Amino acid sequence: MNPFSHIFTLFIAFVLLSSCSENKKQNIVAGNEYSIAAFYWPAYHYEPRSEFLFPEKTGEWEIIRNAVPKEEGHQQPKVPLWGYLDEANPRDMDLKISTALEYGVNTFIFDWYWFEKAPFLESCINEGFLKANNDRMKFYLMWANHDATTYWDVKNPRVDSVYWNGEVDREQFDIVVDRVISQYFKEPSYFKIDGEPVFCIYELNTLINGLGGPEKTKEALDYFKQKTVEAGFPGLHLQSILWEALPSSIEGVPGDPIKSQDDVLTYFGFKSLTNYCWAHLQNPEGDYEVWGDASTDMWEGFKDQFSMTYFPNLTISWDANPRFPFKAGYINNSTPDKFEKYLVKAKNYVDQNNITPKIITINAWNEWSEGSYLEPDTTWGYGYLEAVRNVFGKVN
Repeated sequence: MNPFSHIFTLFIAFVLLSSCSENKKQNIVAGNEYSIAAFYWPAYHYEPRSEFLFPEKTGEWEIIRNAVPKEEGHQQPKVPLWGYLDEANPRDMDLKISTALEYGVNTFIFDWYWFEKAPFLESCINEGFLKANNDRMKFYLMWANHDATTYWDVKNPRVDSVYWNGEVDREQFDIVVDRVISQYFKEPSYFKIDGEPVFCIYELNTLINGLGGPEKTKEALDYFKQKTVEAGFPGLHLQSILWEALPSSIEGVPGDPIKSQDDVLTYFGFKSLTNYCWAHLQNPEGDYEVWGDASTDMWEGFKDQFSMTYFPNLTISWDANPRFPFKAGYINNSTPDKFEKYLVKAKNYVDQNNITPKIITINAWNEWSEGSYLEPDTTWGYGYLEAVRNVFGKVN
């Protein structure tokens, strides 16, 4: 071969490789432009306090394994492609983190619980996620401060019986504040907006009831902000879940200026809101796209209704039948391709409305017991994760 031809060939190869590398880099940057935040239900490990519900000591995997179809054509049980992992094991959690990042999910929003003066299901975060993460993935907490009811107990058809109350008094609230700030906010990977740690609250009305009314709740939340600033942060970013547990009026406020949900959130100092799932917006039964169109068509109304930022939410599907001895309504035809349509819709909504930061929440990473999960299963494989990557690219 002519030596000059050889040099020319090497040069062309170098240019092509550089071009591919640059294109890949651009895809990565595009992926990082968005925060794709999946809610994480930390119920798939051994929790001593719930052993009476799950005596096999594997958490809610027990009811997933034992689920049965409630009618012809009902797709149960849902079978995880990875098997029944222990999320409190750093090795198992590492697989979840690495896969999430590979497919464009860069944030977990952990459902976080405090019942009867103690944390609940926290080992998933403390023993699993934080020991495996090495600051690769962002995370933040949603205080799931609802009552713990027999909704979690497949053996009990009375879903309204309460095991643990979600309300806290001021003494317990202050303990929660200290724990959250010292144990989570100070983690480098904790999700922040303009330097402010994001803390999401699931049921504002339950918080108000436990703390003794709106004025005392405002005092408590102001204390939370103060303690966050004292810990070295510029402030606290309070985020609310938008659904029926968000009151549209509150009594006892001087001058009674509260006339809407927006007024409520403004009064307490919330800075953003999102949904947890479409099941809170539309009855989860029947066709996926009918359900999805009705839910996502509400976004424009949310934008007009609220003065703070609304981050759009997507839901993969819904089927909570593993939790019930009777047949409950469910979504019957969700597919990765249909889900991808709503990912595009969310991306366009964020871009067209100049929403910053560009956060999209997803229900969920692993709501297996409610049939809404990104984790791969034996039916679709990695299909739902591939849909995310198709729209948003890789994270790393």
